[in-house]
Amino acid sequence: MRIEPFTIELYDAVIRLWEEAGLSHRPKGRDQKSLVEKEIAANPDLFLGAFEDNRLVGTIIGTFDGRKGWINRLAVHPDYRGKGYGKELVAACEDALKRRGAEIICALVEDYSTESLALFGRVGYLVGDDIVYLSKRESPDT
Repeated sequence: MRIEPFTIELYDAVIRLWEEAGLSHRPKGRDQKSLVEKEIAANPDLFLGAFEDNRLVGTIIGTFDGRKGWINRLAVHPDYRGKGYGKELVAACEDALKRRGAEIICALVEDYSTESLALFGRVGYLVGDDIVYLSKRESPDT
């Protein structure tokens, strides 16, 4: 296994992996190729892929808002789960965020994603039951 930044050339493979992993995505909204390309260009160290024999088998995306680091889009292909890929992706993303100055790192996980919730728990994340996630969207695809 190797973990390294992925480029926009892997966009189709990333979307396919997200679908195979059961991760929700919005390719007509926030996940459209042109937006992802801009984000990768601005933060190439925060778009990480796990590769096995040159096959993309996992992804994680980090963001940094100047105060907190955020982990988003953790996905591991079902055939590769339980082998440490998720744990290694989280650690690599944490390292990149810490290099940017993040002292607090948070993960956004959809409540139905029990495997991801369990993984984050195993690597030291706590569920914040005092926080309610709110969003305002321009459209349902965003």
